[in-house]
Amino acid sequence: MTGYIQEFKDKKKPSDYHARLISELEDANKTFRAFLAFKNDSKSNEDGMPFSVKSNICVKGTETSAASKMLKGYIPPYNATSVERMLDKKFGFIGETNMDEFGFGTFGINCETPARNAFDEEYVAGGSSSGAAVATALIKYHVALAESTGGSIATPAALNGVVGFTPTYGAVSRYGLIDYANSLDKIGVMARSAHDVKEVFDTIRGRDEYDMTCVVEDIKAEKRDTLFVIDDLMKQADERIRDEFEKLLSKTEKMGYRIERINSDILGKAVEPYYIIAMAEASTTLAKYTGFKYGFQYKQFNKHYNEFFKDARENFGTEAKRRIILGTFIRSASIKDRYYSKALMVRRMIIEEMNKILKKGFIISPTFPIMTPKISEASKLTPVQNYALDLFTIPPNVGGFPHISFPYSYMDGMPVGAQLIGESANDHAIIDFVSEWEKHFDYKFKHNLGAL
Repeated sequence: MTGYIQEFKDKKKPSDYHARLISELEDANKTFRAFLAFKNDSKSNEDGMPFSVKSNICVKGTETSAASKMLKGYIPPYNATSVERMLDKKFGFIGETNMDEFGFGTFGINCETPARNAFDEEYVAGGSSSGAAVATALIKYHVALAESTGGSIATPAALNGVVGFTPTYGAVSRYGLIDYANSLDKIGVMARSAHDVKEVFDTIRGRDEYDMTCVVEDIKAEKRDTLFVIDDLMKQADERIRDEFEKLLSKTEKMGYRIERINSDILGKAVEPYYIIAMAEASTTLAKYTGFKYGFQYKQFNKHYNEFFKDARENFGTEAKRRIILGTFIRSASIKDRYYSKALMVRRMIIEEMNKILKKGFIISPTFPIMTPKISEASKLTPVQNYALDLFTIPPNVGGFPHISFPYSYMDGMPVGAQLIGESANDHAIIDFVSEWEKHFDYKFKHNLGAL
């Protein structure tokens, strides 16, 4: 398929198309809660392909809260570089999407008003880019800018049946991103087709003088004929997921790919060092939100120093507080070498291991190890149970490798996603794989808001 972007360009549209779409979305949002804020400038690229932005990516003049009370009412005076590049290419901004507070979550429920799955509102939307995935599944002509730290694009994309692409670390500028963990955060794309993902990625990528970590310019498209399956990870997935995934592997063999099953003990241990590093960095990132200059403006300056900051920082949600406390503990001088320094060593081992594998082929896996749970079920899981469910998405995020999640089946009326990982800077190759897959599989979308 040529993609929805080109189809939208070719369609005849009413002059008030965006206004009508936002009206539809405002009504749907009462159920699905995909958006936290809609655009308030009716003159912004009214003829352009609609795009949304995760609420931790700054959009000038639109509330960008990262779904946190600490940033409620924050109106950025500038656009993030990725947003600016979308607007330069005449894409039409429609709103900021829901998420786990500051990106802290697997299911999209760590916020005041959780987004709901586009296939069934009783089920989780996935996190942390929950709203981006739901919006993409709801709207026919739409692409989303999202962000991933440890699986925040891949997981919600899989649970909502859309394509979610996380680029090589350093390929897309993070200027204008409200950080979670600096060494892990990546701005990526969600869309209804790989073709659209590629077009948006090529729009937003490239060097940026405002972001010194944005250094990857030469993107490759080197096809690999071997798909590696990591048995150490697969054995931790639900039996139904494993059985369905085997059917996908059989189909890829018919497409000409060779399946090779390998063991990698170190990749099976990626969750622990990831959360140590991520929490350490998150506690540092959130330290500036004291209610004095940054964050919720408490303004009761007659209080004692400690009391002032304690009361102001009460506005953090439960998961944010948990990560601040644990991250601060991890960074403390007495135990830093025991946890944080060792986590960095294991991270290097994971990167070296994945580099060896990815030079020979792609790594393929389910995106999520269990079937999509209901919100009521996910709410009962302990933090450790939550973190363990990121086992497939954390390895590529730890190493900054490009990865893409795509729908490959539907079970009990819900989509099931697979994840493909490529070598650093070989982003186009994994997108091309999904384009090839789409010739053999028809995606299903329950909603098509804004259809023409």
